[in-house]
Amino acid sequence: MAPMEVAALVQQTKQGDRRALAKLLTQLERTGPRLVGENIDLLQPQKTAFRIGITGPPGAGKSTLISRLIGIWRAQNLTVGVLAVDPSSPFTQGAILGDRIRYSDHALDERVFIRSLGSRGSLGGLSASAWLMVRAFDVAGFDIVLLETVGVGQTELEIMNVADHIAVVLTPESGDGIQGMKAGLMEIADTFAVNKADRPGADSFAREIEAALELDPRAMRETGAPQVFKISATIGTGLDLFAAHVDLARVDNQEWTKRRANETRLGAEARALLMVEAERAVLKRSSQIKTPSDLGHLLRTF
Repeated sequence: MAPMEVAALVQQTKQGDRRALAKLLTQLERTGPRLVGENIDLLQPQKTAFRIGITGPPGAGKSTLISRLIGIWRAQNLTVGVLAVDPSSPFTQGAILGDRIRYSDHALDERVFIRSLGSRGSLGGLSASAWLMVRAFDVAGFDIVLLETVGVGQTELEIMNVADHIAVVLTPESGDGIQGMKAGLMEIADTFAVNKADRPGADSFAREIEAALELDPRAMRETGAPQVFKISATIGTGLDLFAAHVDLARVDNQEWTKRRANETRLGAEARALLMVEAERAVLKRSSQIKTPSDLGHLLRTF
């Protein structure tokens, strides 16, 4: 797509055109980082959406929780975007993009926009394209963007440099995995949600998380350790309190906008985007290997 056409899409997106937003997201995924570098509105948007990362192991109920949260924030007249990263097949790189299935209750709401994309083999829970695509939600003027990541456990750490607030969703059945998560997923959370809290063992599991958090260095700070909430996304219990707590972080605009512009976050984004281009170059070169001689020639260039 020509630069003039992309610029037109950006302007239409700023004016609230959701079809233009959909096309812009597609172009960002296809074209890559260059598109952001060439457009000041994407690089330095006038308004930034508050990004909430929803992460946790498979089956924790992340999608159901997100659907409920959309309803809560829409009742407050906030605009909500969702970027849901689905696992990609390691063989075809295809993904079952289930946005219309998981969030069907909100599919017709013009102030909600839902987009799925494949992880493309990323081990960090996010597709590298997500770093680009969240910028389009800024341009579109959304208040909140929910990032649902692939449920792959403690390797899911990239989200800490994309989201402004991270909620880790767990279930009582996750109890045996707490020790394993301490080295990664536990440390990146700003909030914990023990979902399916109507099940046996939920109370003791929540206490186990709280006990683990007593050793968190953040417990010594003024803000204290991350809070643990018991919820049931299916029947709706505990969700208003959980959503209100998460929303407090959005209200503190000075804090999260400052963090987003720091060199650690910018460096992490640069690395992710460089990986996009490196992966494309690798795929192009590897596709040219037809014979052992071709492989030998490639290896001699290292």
